Amino acid sequence: MAKRPNIVLFGVDSLLADHMSCYGYRHQTTPHIDRFAQGGTLFERTYSPHIPTTSAYASMLTGLDTFSTQVVALRHKGGLRDEVTTLAEMLREEDYDTTCVGFTGNASSRGFDTYLDYSGWGSWNEGRSHKAENLNDVAMPELERMADGDKPFFLFLRHMDPHAPYLPPAPYERAFYHGNETDPENRSMDPVKAFKPFCDFFAAWMPPGISDKDYVIAQYDGAVAYMDACIQTIFNALEALGIVEETIVVLNGDHGETLYDHECWFDHHGIYDVTLHVPLIIRYPGKVPAGMRVGGYNQHKDLVPTILDLADIDTGIDFDGASLLPMVHGEVASHDPEMYITECTWMRKHGWRTPEWKLIRALEPDFHFKPEVELYNLLTDPGENANLAEAQPDMVDLLTARMESYIDTRESETGLNNPIHHQGDWHGHKGVGAFETSQQAYDTMHIGDPKAAAKLQAESRD
Repeated sequence: MAKRPNIVLFGVDSLLADHMSCYGYRHQTTPHIDRFAQGGTLFERTYSPHIPTTSAYASMLTGLDTFSTQVVALRHKGGLRDEVTTLAEMLREEDYDTTCVGFTGNASSRGFDTYLDYSGWGSWNEGRSHKAENLNDVAMPELERMADGDKPFFLFLRHMDPHAPYLPPAPYERAFYHGNETDPENRSMDPVKAFKPFCDFFAAWMPPGISDKDYVIAQYDGAVAYMDACIQTIFNALEALGIVEETIVVLNGDHGETLYDHECWFDHHGIYDVTLHVPLIIRYPGKVPAGMRVGGYNQHKDLVPTILDLADIDTGIDFDGASLLPMVHGEVASHDPEMYITECTWMRKHGWRTPEWKLIRALEPDFHFKPEVELYNLLTDPGENANLAEAQPDMVDLLTARMESYIDTRESETGLNNPIHHQGDWHGHKGVGAFETSQQAYDTMHIGDPKAAAKLQAESRD
């Protein structure tokens, strides 16, 4: 039997598809990834339906949805269910050499042969963050070792550059900004600095006296561009090692990012499209068409079946997702255009998204004091700024019924309860339970500094 293809999966934290030039962004933030996309297929409508990181990767690395994984919250307790198999475990059964970089301890990283870590955080006092270079320092020797081996390999690289703190090194910190970030006449950062749950975290990595929101957005863009340049180092290595033709390379985001959007300042909570819409690009010469853009809808749960299909591996697992190759080959136009969406990060909400409508229902009051029900027309209001819930109650009822019918169906199919309803102290404050008021949530939730944020992510892996 011919040797199986190698697999390199870039899982990028907080990468907003709409801030990548290959997805139409006005700034040239991803020239190297753009070139990579020209050699493969770019999927225009890939969605992360289960926010945030923990639940997103659970789907991305298993081919299952939140009902099957039972992972829906950032602070998920325990590991994956024994009945769930990760991609690393599937590939190890096929005699792959498997390595995970930057995701040690997460429930969905179960099953790798090797775990390697790097420094992926930072603060203003520590200076500019070389996150992607730190990753390369760890990943490059491992890639060379794996390429020199007799087995096919699976290398998972979890990038952290677009994740706050946004502290790209020179020259990227000024690449997309020309102005005075501390202009006293600019008051756009006033509401950000006044948001008590996050203000200490922001103060720990934003410039003292920051007043211009556009500077912070430019730092995010700079972090994306810096990471893009570092990722090219991996692309170059694959070519130098002579294994490009026999390697499936995938770039996928776990979720997007809310910059100055919806008052979810410079984070990734809420189930607006800036958080749900993620990039997906696949290159595998001879098997995946070059220069193609696919417009059909797909979700994280479709990634594992697609990779296995490309590698000609049949695990016998009944995935919730499906291979994207029929879509690539024009045999089907799209996977499910409607989807159930959840968020359990700083708010606990769920909803229903169609190509035209977005319904969001709060399961408890949130610290942004948002209404219990939100309804947006995605065709006339793609930015989701005009809440139509009160004006169109019939549409709210229709979408709610569709959502509840889907929940009933999935609970029946899996024999498991919808996990969004059973999260207890999901916010990390033992004994508090569900918030009763938005003021209680506002007074309770808090990030201190980058070390506290890093600790929070680490706790989500326990």
